[in-house]
Order: sequence, then C-alpha cells, then structure tokens
Amino acid sequence: MNKHKENNSENPPALHIDNLSVYYGQTLAIEGVCLDVRDHEYLGIIGPNGGGKSTLLKAILGLIPITGGKIQIYGKEGGSTEVIGYVPQFSSVDKKFPITLFEVVLTGRLKKGLSPFYRYSEKDKQITNELLKRVGISHLAKRQISQLSGGEFQRMLIARALAINPKILLLDEPTASVDASSREQIYSLLSELNKDMTIILVTHDLLAISSQVHSLACLNERLVYHGEPEINQHIVNHLYGCPVDLIAHGVPHRVLHEHEEGC
Repeated sequence: MNKHKENNSENPPALHIDNLSVYYGQTLAIEGVCLDVRDHEYLGIIGPNGGGKSTLLKAILGLIPITGGKIQIYGKEGGSTEVIGYVPQFSSVDKKFPITLFEVVLTGRLKKGLSPFYRYSEKDKQITNELLKRVGISHLAKRQISQLSGGEFQRMLIARALAINPKILLLDEPTASVDASSREQIYSLLSELNKDMTIILVTHDLLAISSQVHSLACLNERLVYHGEPEINQHIVNHLYGCPVDLIAHGVPHRVLHEHEEGC
C-alpha cells in the first residue's frame, strides 16, 4: 500500500462546496455540506446507505438540482463539469448490452451537442487504445462487456471516464462488485492516476481508507467529519449510530476500540 501523499495547501482548490443542500421533493438528501478539495487531493467519502454520498457526486456533476448553497469547480460556479470524469456504480450499468469493451471506452470521446451520426476520428480511436493500455485491459478490447469480470468491467468504466482527460475523477463504489485481487489492482491504478488528477472516491471499503486516501469525509445527510483519514470510535458512532465490525479476509476484525454502549 502507498503511504499518504502530503497534501499541498498551496494548490488551488479543485472543488469548493459551500452550505450545499439537496432535497428530493420534501425528502432531505444532504444539508449544509461545506467541503474544499485541493488540486491533486485524494479524498475518500464514507457513510451509511442513504446518507447522501451518491447525491453529492451527482450534485457536483450537475445531474440533479441543488436546493441551496453553491458548488465551484476550479473557481467557476455552475459549470466546468467538462473537466470531471465520472465512474458510476456498477449496478447502474447494463452489462447485457451488445457492445465491446473498446466501443464503450470510445463513447467517452463523445462531446455534448454532437450529432447522433458522429463519426469517431482516428485520434479518438488512438486515445481509446492508449487508455486501455493505461488501465491494463488492452488485450480485452474486442470482448463483449457481458463476458468481463467485475474487475475488468470497473477498469473499463475508469478508462471511459479518462477519455476526456479530466482534472477531477469521481468514483462511486468502484470496488463494490470485485474480488480482493481486482480491488487491489483498482486501488493501485487510482494511486497512479492521482499523480495526474484529483480523485474523489465514494466507498464502503473502510479497511482501505487509511492506507489509500489523503483525506476523509464522513457523510450522513450532513458532513460529520472532514480531515485526516484515521477513523476513531467517536467519528464512527456519530456517522453510523453504532460501532462497526469490519471484515478482513473473511474474519471479523475490529479496528476500533471495544465499547460498552448499545446501538
């Protein structure tokens, strides 16, 4: 595992979120979130299901309307999302669609406002081949996506997100549907990509947090914590409402101190 890279506070902010609130109708999703993410930072976001993690990513991408507050990307409000690559949750992508891995990554080169009859250029195809090599799946270029393993599928989605040469990469649970070996490969890839871009990773993989990311944000409708990636009992109790037992290599593994309080 890589050691934490020192965060340079002199870098300009890649992302500035001020008092952000999002409601779905009358239902609160997130409220009062304030968060700064520096350029080339590697931020992990954790929290319970329904705590607003995916909502936060969608708000940053402009995919959903915000109720209050503001989001700035490299100092610009309500725009500049063309510098953001996005890797959605595994479950949101149809693996049965008849398309090859190469073709999926190639679609990442499509730009907004293009004709449905757009013809990909040789440069588009060259960039796609380079991206497949970068994420280690060039040998699978002609394979149907239905034939890919979970780890191969996730690396395909990462390659597609990289097709626009983003400055920020957002990932929503990229290791949720992969085995341990693929998980390590994905984390190794993200560590390399972080040399060139800012990474914001939503995950439930608490065991990987402290060894992978530079900083940690804990979200449960509101931002419970933002800072160093060490997790203590107080933070987790506040975030989840009760202590958490983590599972490592199939064995219950408590990384937090024992407690006597009930849930």
